[in-house]
Amino acid sequence: MTFVQFIDCKTGNVDQLDRLMDDWVEATQGKRTATHSMVGQDRSDSTHVIEIVEFPSYEEAMKNSELPETNRIFQELVAACDEMPTFTDLDVIRDDQLNKLVVSRFFEEVVNAGDPDATDALCTDDYREHDPSLSSYDLDLAQAKRENAEIMGAFNPTITVESMIAEGELVACRMTYRGRHTGTYQGLEPTDQDVAGTMHATFRCRGGKIAESWWNWDDLGLLRQLGALEI
Repeated sequence: MTFVQFIDCKTGNVDQLDRLMDDWVEATQGKRTATHSMVGQDRSDSTHVIEIVEFPSYEEAMKNSELPETNRIFQELVAACDEMPTFTDLDVIRDDQLNKLVVSRFFEEVVNAGDPDATDALCTDDYREHDPSLSSYDLDLAQAKRENAEIMGAFNPTITVESMIAEGELVACRMTYRGRHTGTYQGLEPTDQDVAGTMHATFRCRGGKIAESWWNWDDLGLLRQLGALEI
């Protein structure tokens, strides 16, 4: 279970806390078990600073606290604060990364369910799609729907998301796909050939919807599988 620790500080020397964080990151390289660290400053009280540190589990957090580098930095942190920092320890019982959810819905509802019109609810009105295998590298939503409908009609593909990483407004995905060539694709008549391949995509989300996407997949490999190109 993911574990998060809040370290609540009062200090008139925020720059010193920032330097201590840099020192801790460098000193614990290759040793620390923390996976994410964030520092926030209270907008209504500039002396109120909260550090948020994430760990894979409480047990991993305890390993991190036993590092001599962590203890040294903590003692310097106490010295830089106006009063003793307080700690809040949390076991994370729910963690919804909302941009990842809308991207997951895109794959399930649009691609795997074969419904290009599902993009109307999942994408912004000014959505732009960038894919070198399509007619242009900058398509609006309507044109992207038309061209992707042709691909889905030709192969009835199923996409499996192998990994998904979200940071800020961006979601990056590594995927595999499988399908069968049962419809016309780029002028090629159906071959009934099973096809499979790999692909990557990055999505930019805004307001709970997908605003932009960039796609890279092995189109040449697909054409080779269809016998349209010599190996």
